[in-house]
Amino acid sequence: MERRMYTLTLLSLVLSGVGAVVVSIPKNVYEFARGDNITIPCAFKPKGPPKYVIISWSIEAAEVGAKEINIVTYYSADKTTDIKALYEGRVSLDVDVPRGKANLKLSNIKLEDNKLFECRLQIPSDDEGTPAATTRLVVLVAPSTPICKMQGKAEYGKNVNLTCLSEEGSPTPTYTWQSQDVRNMPRVRDPRTTDKGGILSLYNISKDTSGYFVCTSRNKIRSATCNITLTVMPPSMNIGSTAGIIGGVVALLIVLIIVIYCCCCRKKKKEEEYAMGVREEEYSDKESARNGDGRRPDGHEDPQGYDDSSVRRSPVERNDRNEERSERDYDRRKDNEDGRSDYNDRRSDYDDRRSDYDDRRSDYDDRRSDYDDRRDRPSDRNERYDDDPRYDDRRDRRSDVDDRYDDRKDRRSDVDDRYDEPYDDRDRPPVPANKPTRRHNDE
Repeated sequence: MERRMYTLTLLSLVLSGVGAVVVSIPKNVYEFARGDNITIPCAFKPKGPPKYVIISWSIEAAEVGAKEINIVTYYSADKTTDIKALYEGRVSLDVDVPRGKANLKLSNIKLEDNKLFECRLQIPSDDEGTPAATTRLVVLVAPSTPICKMQGKAEYGKNVNLTCLSEEGSPTPTYTWQSQDVRNMPRVRDPRTTDKGGILSLYNISKDTSGYFVCTSRNKIRSATCNITLTVMPPSMNIGSTAGIIGGVVALLIVLIIVIYCCCCRKKKKEEEYAMGVREEEYSDKESARNGDGRRPDGHEDPQGYDDSSVRRSPVERNDRNEERSERDYDRRKDNEDGRSDYNDRRSDYDDRRSDYDDRRSDYDDRRSDYDDRRDRPSDRNERYDDDPRYDDRRDRRSDVDDRYDDRKDRRSDVDDRYDEPYDDRDRPPVPANKPTRRHNDE
């Protein structure tokens, strides 16, 4: 095909340019893919057999109005070729002067070779006719993946531009935009929207403008796409304020969890402290019930008949004290909100009860000492009592009483040992379901 075009070119030159120099290139535009090795044909017809010719190829200047850049020159006198350093190793000439051929060979073409090329013939004393011809080399490069960006704020009533640009592409790619709604369904473009040179202009955007936008960059080689998601929000609900609100809610939840945890721990601690106070009150009430009526646990009266009026109370008094104790217990429960101060109050109450108990125990020891003295003091009455056989049963009962008092003394010793233990080292009993009331013994 190339040989045929070359023959037709020479024929046209012979028919139209007799007597003048004619240089021609078959095509105005040559298209090749980047990286190809190409040949641009150039044919010439001198007026007569030339003795000396100069053939040169040049490219258009990088700037408008600048001088062309000569890339290769052939001198027929010495058959030498001068190649510019920039194209060294990539450019060569296929010259045949008798046949009128001066083809340019260019290897591994690049995007920078996308320029206008000129073939020129110089013959001394023969400058008439058409000594030069031009053609454009188009290096075909597929468009690179475009970059999608948004210009403006995606807020109600604002105008925004969506831009799409490929850094490479020859011929220059064209750009088209397509959009889908938030449900990924295609939609008709707003009549006010414009699309020019890869810039999609959206006017007076609203919530319905939100969606998925796809840009396609395409030339005759192939195409590439990019996409961008547009989310339109009210002016006060931008990303910064939304992130601030979310952060504040998270911080509030963390603080609330910490407060609830502290309250639960504090409540548990109060219940344990309250249980300690209940255990001591129960013991004190049992002691009062056991010593208040002057009788032993088995129901028998004291043999010596000593009066224990200091701890003996009537039912009315006990009811009054129970009512007062209930009122004070209610007040104490209200005071539990004050925290540690209530614990100190209970500790003080405990110390007071322990002091009262020590006093009662001292009185009991004194009375027991008096009782022992009276029991050990010999008298005629005791001798008669011992000699009289009628009192054998009474003596047996008295012996039983002594045994029971010894047992009671042993139990009292165990209680003393317990009271001597540190208050904080004792096991804390669980809180009973019905907490008994508590009162000071001296009231």
